[in-house]
Formats: sequence, structure tokens, C-alpha cells
Amino acid sequence: MNLLGDRLDKQTFAIGRELENVVCEVADHWRVHGIVRRVWQCDRSVWTGADEDRWLGWLYSVEEARNRIDDYRDFADSVKREGFTEALVLGMGGSSLGPEVLSRTFERKTGWPALRILDSTDPAEIREVEATIDIARTLFIVSSKSGSTTEPNMLKDYFLARVVGVVGKERAGNHFVAITDPGTSLEKTAREQGFRRVFHGTPSIGGRYSVLSPFGLVPAAAAGIDVTRFLETTQTMTGSCGPDVPPADNPGVQLGIALGVAGRRGRDKVTLLCSPRLAAFGAWAEQLIAESTGKNGKGLIPIDGEPLVDPEVYGSDRFFIEMRTEDEVDPAHDRALDAVEKAGHPVVRIALKSPEQIGQEFFRFELAIATAGAIIGINPFDQPDVEASKINTRTLTTAFEKSGALPRETPVASDNAMAIYTDVKNAEALKKSGADGGIDSWLKAHFARINSGDYAAVLAYLARNEKHAAALQKIRLAIRQARHVATCLGFGPRFLHSTGQAYKGGPNSGVFLQITADHQRDLTIPDHAASFGVIEAAQARGDFDVLAQRGRRALRVHLKGDRETSLGALCAAIEQALA
Repeated sequence: MNLLGDRLDKQTFAIGRELENVVCEVADHWRVHGIVRRVWQCDRSVWTGADEDRWLGWLYSVEEARNRIDDYRDFADSVKREGFTEALVLGMGGSSLGPEVLSRTFERKTGWPALRILDSTDPAEIREVEATIDIARTLFIVSSKSGSTTEPNMLKDYFLARVVGVVGKERAGNHFVAITDPGTSLEKTAREQGFRRVFHGTPSIGGRYSVLSPFGLVPAAAAGIDVTRFLETTQTMTGSCGPDVPPADNPGVQLGIALGVAGRRGRDKVTLLCSPRLAAFGAWAEQLIAESTGKNGKGLIPIDGEPLVDPEVYGSDRFFIEMRTEDEVDPAHDRALDAVEKAGHPVVRIALKSPEQIGQEFFRFELAIATAGAIIGINPFDQPDVEASKINTRTLTTAFEKSGALPRETPVASDNAMAIYTDVKNAEALKKSGADGGIDSWLKAHFARINSGDYAAVLAYLARNEKHAAALQKIRLAIRQARHVATCLGFGPRFLHSTGQAYKGGPNSGVFLQITADHQRDLTIPDHAASFGVIEAAQARGDFDVLAQRGRRALRVHLKGDRETSLGALCAAIEQALA
């Protein structure tokens, strides 16, 4: 690997002698039994012997993409000639998180569209995004592997009507591109509505492994990113992770073995420390880790967005991965991470020569998580618990379409700023712990359920913007400081297609605070009975119901009236409850 010099992103391990010894033993086992070669041969017995062999197309995605490079180049040229100023991806999960990394890692190129992402049903967030674009000069990229994902299809219907109103029905389709697997309902609709292009995904590549396929490369091309160069730098990593590279020298397998072994030994909170220039990578890695490993009561829980603190705040369940570019210097951060390492926590440091080499990290992590899945003993390519929330959401929206309202629910506590909801089992447990009629008592009893080795997740169905993110970050860090546990922060419905799998199917070590809110201004969707606000409410309630059905410790707070005012009241109430 030294022959590659700075062409290959650097990776160093400081994981402690005990863990390192076990990792070396597992790596040697993989070497003796030729398991890396078996991975590249799509041998499903590496994992559970189920259908894993059907989902390994991502191993060859860079090679396949290089064979299609002329198509990407022609598409990019046509987008630039058209004069689009924005390219807006309408997608969820793997269809949005990968392009989001590209949009925030690569600087915008002069004369090319700005790449933006919309992966929400929150009416306020949709309005905020719409206000930033020029409808008449925006290219909409509708992205859905299955073609039937609710959110991108609803967003497509909404924006198609807006485009028709501006440029007319005959020209509207020219503003839309679809990315979907062959033969889906989205492909059929796209052709009927005259989309300018339909790009086919590869059926053997799952959504969260799809960033190096058309789901990531079409948005990249639209934004003027040099796809040829991007694939060339990425191929440096794919070659270094190839079938003939021994496990001890294989960057992806190295990381995966360390993660899998650490997870099996209780260090299952994978804490991602991404530098400012690589900040968006954490959310992409969250989905890959959580949705791939969090099932059958097992899994790794990704922790993204927590700033470093003194080592004594961290439990023995942490595994740290730092990602930065070589020119990003932060002495205070370095001192804090050195202290964490000296305290005995495993630390992996990854350094990129430049942000443009981010493609290498996509592949390294894909192979690492597939490897970790083999060691943990799960199928890293299915997501058995994601569908449960979708079913509940469909049930609730169907009920709305019949009656014009969602089913009534009764809070366990309420005041002028907020109301608290939970299921019967959680309510009984919380009452035994001191919850009575007051909001504060329910919050205090809920947070008292957080034990050593648990994690706390704040799941907010609010517009994902800087104000809300800052308020929610304040809540999560207050929980971390008071309870000394790992914390997660997710915006719904975005996290449903990401970390939601691990929350429902992974280890039962999560304590969940769901936050919903009144919609002061809803948005209707053309040709649909349910509005965006109704869909978001159904998604939140469906999500909570599944958490409850799986025996999770969960509480929902519904904010009343003005969101900022009631969110401030919630922050104050939580600080009091944690005191």
C-alpha cells in the first residue's frame, strides 16, 4: 500500500493490545480460509447463507460506472446547456444521503447547477427548500430504487404541478429525471410524463450501497463533478480492497474486522468524528452502519454529530472513528482525541489527501460494514424492520382517506406548550417510576430509565434547519452529560430510511424521545387526499407504534402552537428533568 503514497487515504489504528490481538486472530482466520476472495466471489456462506449473493453488485459498481462514463458525460453536458441553476434530488435514505455528501463535500462549480437535497415530508422544510430555488430553472432528480417510495413520489407530484404552473405542461417533463431500477412504477410514470431521462439502477445493489452507482453519479454529473476523476480516485481504494489483498493489508476488511470484533465485545456505539469539510459523511455512514447491522437483536449503533468531551463521560461501549482531510488542523480536537485514546478507548483515524477522494471512503465503509456483518453473524443487506413502520403509516393514511382525520389519541399529560403520548406498557412503567399528571414528572421518569451501556435517541419530526438542529443538539448533549451515554439525533421521516432499522431491530438498548409538532401551514399534494402534514403525522405515529410493539422505551412529546417557543419550553423542561 505504501507504493500508492497519498493516492490512497490513510488509516491508522489505536485500539488497544487486547482488542488488537483478537482482530489479528480473526484476520488470520480470514486469510487461511480465503474469505476475502469468497466475498468477491459473492459467496453467501460468508454471512448467513440467505440471499446475500443477490446484493453484492456494489463490489463492481466502480467498474460498471466507468463503462457508462460517456453516458454520464453526455447527460452532464445537456444539463449545462439547458442552463439549470439548481439540481434538486427528491429521495430518501441511500437515494439522498450519498448525493448530500457530494453536494457538501465538493465545491460548487461555476456555470453548473447547485446540488440540493430534499428528503422530508415536513411542510415547513419543503417550503424552505422551495424558497431557495427558481422553479423555472431547476432540474428535479426523482430517486427511488423501488420506484414506490412514498416521499419522493409525493414530492414529485407536488413539484411537477409547480413546474407545470410556471413553464406549462408540454415542457414540464424536461425538468425531471428519474433514477430507479428497471421496470418500476416510477419508470412507467416518468415515461408517461415525458421526463428528460430515466437512469436505471443495478438491481443487485441495495439503496444504502448505491452511492457509486447512478443514484450517486447522476446527481454528481448534474452538478458538474468530474465523474471520470472521481471514479479513478475511488478505484485506488477498490483495488486496495481487492480479492487478492490479505485481510491484514486490506483497508476495508481491516476496519470491518475491528468493528465486528469490538461490537461483539460490547463496544457497539460507533462514534463518528467527521471534520467540518467531511461533516455530511457521518449521516451517510449512519445509515450504512445502522441499517446493515441493526437486526435480530444485534448490531452497531452509529453516533454522529457528538463533539468530543472529557474521557470520563464515555462508557466502555464506545469505538471512535475520526475522518478528516490532511490540511484540516484542530489542535483542541487532537488533544481531546488523544485523551480519549489514552483512556483506553479504541480509535481509528482516517485522513484524506483532499475532499475529492471521498469516493474511497464510500467503498472502504461499504466493505467494512459487509465484513462486520459477517463477524456479527447477520445479513448486512436486508432491512426487515423498516417495512413495519411503512405498513403502520399506510394504515393510518388509509384511515384518514376514509374519515378525513387520523384516529384520535389521548395524551398522558398536557399543558399549554406540549402534550405527552405513549403506549400502555410504557405508561405503566413510567407511572411506577414516579410519572404523574405533570409534564416534568413524565420526562424525569423517562430519562431515569437510561442505564449504563444504553443510548438515547432524539427523533424529531420537524423541519431540518439550523435553528431546530441547534435546539435538539442542546437536548442530546444535556442527556449525554447527565447520563454519560451515547446519544443520537435524527430528523423524521429521514431517519426512518436510515437509523430506524437499528432502533427497532437492533439491541434493545435505546431510550427514545420522539418530538412532533402542530403544522401552522400545511401543504396539499395534487391528486392526493392526504397533505404533507398528515403524511408526516402518520409516519411519526406509525414509527412510534413499532417502537412500542418492539418493547422499546419510548415517549412522544407533541409541541403546540409556535414551534420555536414550544421547543424552547421543551429544552427547559428536559434540563430540569435531568437535574
